[in-house]
Amino acid sequence: MHLSFPIMSPKPDHTAESLVFSQLKNGSEQAFTYFFERHYPALTGFCKQFVHDEEQARSIAQEAFVNLWLSREKLDTPGGIPSFLYTAARSKCLNLIKHQQVVRKYENQKLAEQEQAINLEVLQAMDYDSLSLNELQESINRFIAELPPQTQTIFKMKRMEHKKNTEIAAELQISVKTVEAHMTRALSHLRQALSDYLPAVVVALILGQS
Repeated sequence: MHLSFPIMSPKPDHTAESLVFSQLKNGSEQAFTYFFERHYPALTGFCKQFVHDEEQARSIAQEAFVNLWLSREKLDTPGGIPSFLYTAARSKCLNLIKHQQVVRKYENQKLAEQEQAINLEVLQAMDYDSLSLNELQESINRFIAELPPQTQTIFKMKRMEHKKNTEIAAELQISVKTVEAHMTRALSHLRQALSDYLPAVVVALILGQS
């Protein structure tokens, strides 16, 4: 399998980017948005080569940027951002591929090929502390547990099992509009709860689209 890396926009002035990078480390949402707009399209294209699904590829790329925000103070230079993002995305792609293998209960010969291709062509893994992300996930799980039972069920089917609204409606014997209403309620609750901990732009990445 041959990986192609999408071409990113021309590199801006080194001094200017260093300034934006410094602002990012200090918690600037504008700086975060700058790097998001610069790297997100290419990172999404990279992820899509492995998961072969546009929505999942976007979700993985967005999670990589959440990781970036949580670990921004550990980065030393602007050049470390692409390495960090592709490493985080690589790890998530592998985990998703393995999860799908278990769920579908069949031997997936392509798994080994994809792992080898990623290991050969992606930048070397960058070590970083994942404690902050684990704490964030625990908070999200706690907020989900606060939702009404059916809203919880629908949210998990949509976000964790990656089912479509029509599939959820058929399985639960409810209308698609009811599924959409429960998702709206769940996202509203999570958005409000997470806003106490994270900037709005990061919350938007975590929740994505319904």
